[in-house]
Amino acid sequence: MTAASTPGPRGTTGAGPQDAAAAARLTAVARELAEAAGAVRAAGRAVTAVASDPALLASLGRSPRRGLRAAGALAHSLTDPAGLGHAPDGGRAGRAVRLACVAARRGSLADDLAATALRLRIRLCATRHAEYGAEGPVRRMLVAVEAGLPALALRILREEVRVRSAGHALAALAPSWEEVTAWHALTDGNPFNDAAAWHTVTGTRTESALPSVPRSRGARPFAEPPEIAFPDGPDDGGGISAHLRNLAALGPGRMLTQQVTGPDGTTRCLVLLPGPKFVLPRTASPEGLVAAVAALRHGASPYTLAARDALRRTVPEGMPVALVGHGLGGVTALHLAGGPGRTGRAVELVVTAGSPTGSGRLPAPGARVAGLAEEHDLMPRLEGCGPVLPPPPDRLQLAWTDPSYDVPQCLGAEAYAQSLDKTATEARDRVDELLAPYRGRAGKTVVHRLPGG
Repeated sequence: MTAASTPGPRGTTGAGPQDAAAAARLTAVARELAEAAGAVRAAGRAVTAVASDPALLASLGRSPRRGLRAAGALAHSLTDPAGLGHAPDGGRAGRAVRLACVAARRGSLADDLAATALRLRIRLCATRHAEYGAEGPVRRMLVAVEAGLPALALRILREEVRVRSAGHALAALAPSWEEVTAWHALTDGNPFNDAAAWHTVTGTRTESALPSVPRSRGARPFAEPPEIAFPDGPDDGGGISAHLRNLAALGPGRMLTQQVTGPDGTTRCLVLLPGPKFVLPRTASPEGLVAAVAALRHGASPYTLAARDALRRTVPEGMPVALVGHGLGGVTALHLAGGPGRTGRAVELVVTAGSPTGSGRLPAPGARVAGLAEEHDLMPRLEGCGPVLPPPPDRLQLAWTDPSYDVPQCLGAEAYAQSLDKTATEARDRVDELLAPYRGRAGKTVVHRLPGG
């Protein structure tokens, strides 16, 4: 976000009227193309289901001439380059034929429409971010993407990683990361990653790709004096910037609960969740790390379970609760907000910073969710909505671009607080309005050290 920028419903970068009009046109066209791609794919699956129906094969014995004519028409519909292209999909037979089509480099209309929609969404990112138009490796890679040259785009990315670092390269691509990776999945000739790309195109999310993780009961949290985490006292500003600075001071593996008497005289509870810290054991393996992240995402991690236990122990039943989390702490907050059955407490507000806030975790009915994301932070892009697809109706998502971003320092809670105060003041003020009932006289404050953190 430039100095003159103003965040909209999702947060938009500053742009003149012509740029805004061009972005609106690109957004509309990309959205229509994505919807058309989904409809064409569904049509291909429907025709495949009819073509592979055992009843059709049975009809060949009863009326060979009419059965062969129907089978020929269906086969033509699924392989006509001027129609659906090579579009068999769905079911065992459809998937087998699709694998053969991909191996033979036979494209489908649905994949072409989806890839075009993704390229338009990448171009939309270029209109929102001035650095995408400057000459450099990112610009050259996006040109390769628009030209349909995945091998060249990947080679440019690898060179950028070698010259600078993986962190800087990924941060530069973060605003269009979902679109670039989905486009590469659709065009790389590998049919086994197409499902993930289609979820990006259509704006849906899937949990099936995650490994199954045994649910642990978790160990119990224990309280420690707040002075250990805040030797100079917590920032009592009461706004989102102050909460983020307190999150940075808390550090990973902890959680803070604070009872606050608001302007209306009602006592509420504010909960700060910095998230767990990952300390790899000596026997760490890639599978173990993936399982740990998956457990956190599913709400089965020791940190999440201990946070739930701490809420039940320290927050009186019926007291309104607001959860503020950064990074993986925001993911935990969304798990805890999944209804009274999750915590036994009435969570009415969740605020996340630098966290994915996609549709995978649904809050309790009536709970508000606000997500803050600097657009060079990759984590919110892992499951959030892109610049074209709208967020879920129960989410307020505010994104901005900080021209002074520096990886990895810009990803911390303290850096988010500074960016909100200096660059994204309107986004800060909108979240502060939601947090207004939780500003007032602070009461009982407990810092919890959580097992698994």
